[in-house]
Amino acid sequence: MLNNKFEASTLLLRVILGITFFVHGLVKFQGGIENIVGWFDSIGLPGFLAYGVALVEMIGGAALVLGLGSRIVSGLLALMMIGATIKVKLSVGFLGNGQMAGYELDLALLVMAVFIVINGSKMFALDQLIFKGNKEDKTSFSKSLTN
Repeated sequence: MLNNKFEASTLLLRVILGITFFVHGLVKFQGGIENIVGWFDSIGLPGFLAYGVALVEMIGGAALVLGLGSRIVSGLLALMMIGATIKVKLSVGFLGNGQMAGYELDLALLVMAVFIVINGSKMFALDQLIFKGNKEDKTSFSKSLTN
């Protein structure tokens, strides 16, 4: 019973994280990716990284919703959140400065992603269909604590 509650909770985190990143990536393209390229240039990052960030957000977000490579995708998203927080948001504070949002959402998304990296998410995950030969997940941090 406890494991089902844990997996259901992890599913919620995975799907919400995936939707959030998918929408953020989609908006970057819909709003004009060239604007994001220019903004990246203005903060000292190579502009072409905007394409990579938007694609990782969209493709990674969709993969999370579907449960494909959840740990790997979450790791990439966590690294992006660390970079965004350090490069852009840390200087404006936790709640922002009135002109720019703070890093509170970035921190929440980072923690969600790290949780999935550590624990995985198996419920309703396509990975479970594709790799159904792996019945026991021995890499789960939570499993190692209980053994």
